[in-house]
Amino acid sequence: MTIWPFGRKKPTAASAASHFKKARLKTRLQIVLVVIMIGGIGYAHETLVARPAMAFEGVPYHQDWKIQLSTRVMRNEAFMVGYSELLGNPLWVKYQVLPKPDNMQRLPRPDRFSHDWRSVRCWLHFPCVNHDDYTRTGYDRGHMAPNHVIATRYGQHAQHETFLMTNITPQLPNLNRRAWQRLEEIAANHFSDNLGPFWVVTGPIFDDKPNFLPGYKMIAIPKAFYKIFIREADTAGDPPKVLAFVMPQELSGNEDLSAFLTSVRDIEQQTGLNFFHKLDDSVEAYIETLIDPQSWQFTPNIANRPARF
Repeated sequence: MTIWPFGRKKPTAASAASHFKKARLKTRLQIVLVVIMIGGIGYAHETLVARPAMAFEGVPYHQDWKIQLSTRVMRNEAFMVGYSELLGNPLWVKYQVLPKPDNMQRLPRPDRFSHDWRSVRCWLHFPCVNHDDYTRTGYDRGHMAPNHVIATRYGQHAQHETFLMTNITPQLPNLNRRAWQRLEEIAANHFSDNLGPFWVVTGPIFDDKPNFLPGYKMIAIPKAFYKIFIREADTAGDPPKVLAFVMPQELSGNEDLSAFLTSVRDIEQQTGLNFFHKLDDSVEAYIETLIDPQSWQFTPNIANRPARF
C-alpha cells in the first residue's frame, strides 16, 4: 500500500470520482441558492417598490382568487397591465398622465402590434395573441394605455410598448374611433391642461360567459369598458378627486359622454376588481360612491366635443 505524505492513503479512482461528484453537487446547490436569492430580491423590489410607484393607492386586484391567480401583472416603462391569460385581455391598465411637455412632439405611429413574450400564452406559442388575430373580425385593436398620451409624455420606447397585445382589447370601431377617442382626447388636453397630473385606470368589462373572436385563441369580447380618473385634491387633507365612466360596445360614437358617468363602486361590482385599497377605508368608501364632474370641469360643452373622425 502506497502511503502519501503525513500518513494519507493515495486516493483511488473511485474515491476521486466520488469527491468530484460531491464538489460538483455543492457548486450546483450554491448556484441555485444564489439564483433563488437574486430572484427573491428582484421579486421583492418589483412588488414592494416598483409596482406601487406606478399604482396610485394600490395595485388593482381581483376579488375572485381564481381569476387573480390567472392574471399576470406586467410593468412597462409608462404603464402597468393586469393581463388575464384566460381571457386574452388586459383586465386593467394603470398609468399617469403628466402635463404636456413644452417641446411635445407627435411620434410616428407603429404599423403593427406585437405579441408580448411575457405572456404565458406566448410561452406555449400556439395561443399567443398577435396582430393578425384581430384582422377581419369586425373589431379594432383597442388601446387601453393610449398611444398619444404615452408617446407625448414618455417617449418612443414607451409608445411602442402600448402596441404590445397585452395592452389591447377588442373594440367596435364606433366606440374605439369616436366615443372612446373623444374621452381620451379630453384627458390628454382638457384635464391635463387644467388639472395637472392625474392617474387613469381603464379596462374591459365582460359577461359571465363572453363571446370570443373567431379562431382558437379564446380572445374574449368585452360587453363594455370602464375608465377611472383619480388625482390628489387641491387642498391638503381632502380626499382624492375621482371621475368614472362605463361605455358599452354598441355606440354610435356621438353620444353625450356625461351619459356614461358612474361610480367606482359600480365598476368594482361589474368587474370584481378592487382599485384603491391602500386608501383609508372611510376615504375609499367616500370616493368610490362619488360622481363629481364639477371637480374635473367636465361640463356639457366638454362632454359633447365631436370626434376627430
